[in-house]
Amino acid sequence: MFERCVGFGWCSTCRIYSGNMVHIPRKRVLVDALASLPSEERERLKRSETGLVEFLDHWLRGGEEQR
Repeated sequence: MFERCVGFGWCSTCRIYSGNMVHIPRKRVLVDALASLPSEERERLKRSETGLVEFLDHWLRGGEEQR
């Protein structure tokens, strides 16, 4: 009934973050923030938690500006 995914939570101000295993309903469609990146960039971000969090923070702020 569920898929296991990694969930990240962070504070942009203090730069503290944590990752947890989360359960997502199988019917829920998740947005892939890395989908539009070249494969080399995706692989680089997947190897660095701090780089990934920095990218996602920027991506989310950009997404909020478009609303």
